[in-house]
Amino acid sequence: MQKKIFYIELLRVVAAFAVIAIHVLGPYRHLPGTIPDFDWISAISINGASRWAVPVFIMITGALLLSDTRPFSASLFLRRRVMKVLVPFVVWSIFYAVLAAISLQNVNWTETVQRLTHFPVEETYYHLGFFYYFIPLYLLIPVFRPVVQKEDHNLFYALLTSWLVLCAARLMGMSLGWIEDLVLYGGYLLLGWGLHNRTLPLRYLLFVGVMALVFTEYTAISQSVSTGTYTSAGWFSYKTINTVLIAAMIFALCQHWADRVSEKRQKQIAGIARHSLGIYLIHPVFLWPIRESGIILPWAWLTIPAVTIVVFVLSYWTSKLLAKSRVTAWLVP
Repeated sequence: MQKKIFYIELLRVVAAFAVIAIHVLGPYRHLPGTIPDFDWISAISINGASRWAVPVFIMITGALLLSDTRPFSASLFLRRRVMKVLVPFVVWSIFYAVLAAISLQNVNWTETVQRLTHFPVEETYYHLGFFYYFIPLYLLIPVFRPVVQKEDHNLFYALLTSWLVLCAARLMGMSLGWIEDLVLYGGYLLLGWGLHNRTLPLRYLLFVGVMALVFTEYTAISQSVSTGTYTSAGWFSYKTINTVLIAAMIFALCQHWADRVSEKRQKQIAGIARHSLGIYLIHPVFLWPIRESGIILPWAWLTIPAVTIVVFVLSYWTSKLLAKSRVTAWLVP
């Protein structure tokens, strides 16, 4: 397996793992003063160190789809790319609308009806919000491809620089209104292609990424402590410059580590990566009992990673099982 391909598989696995960690720690965030301070700070720290996961998924899409030099076919792209994600998203949205109605005490079908009613504009379950800004990004692929595939990359660098400036402004509170998601998430497509094809010195990306992570953690924790309630002060957003720098660092680190992974391990990681989207779609099922019971496990620094591993493994095997049958394989593309 070529290095360029393998590191993408590695990114898929670590990003899927990090997303699960974010959802495992979710209930801890809003309990300052209720749980031990060290547990709360551990959860916030893991949250801040995992925010790169969603941007990395978008960067992978940009790296692969913008690098495709074949003539663009709208019908083929719609059928093989867009519908491959859109159809499972719709079906899983219905499934989770049903799951949302079920609690340990009763079943409230009104909840399902309400969530399905708002489905066109609002996710039916917390993790599905990703698709509301990810799927529209496909519209940018035919726009960006001519830009990145020109011999002269001045326009690419101009767009990338403008996007970085906007992400910095977003951290300071600026809003782009209804086009914000398309613009600020869309920039990750360009960043993914740029890092995929224009390798930058790792030491520079590592320096700015670590600095961004330190400032992110410090600001979120200090602001929350001073106010007595959880707040990220905007630093945990997926659309701010600090998250961009951290995501770029993780992307580059996986590129760097790819050289050091044995061929046997590469095959194992690639096998797991094949189910990364399935893992993403399925994992809340295994978090449902914990969330519904309201259990807050102690020693967050240990239990959050442990629960994340268990949920990741269960989701992987469930996705693998669904993929074995032609009847259900399309649910975990």
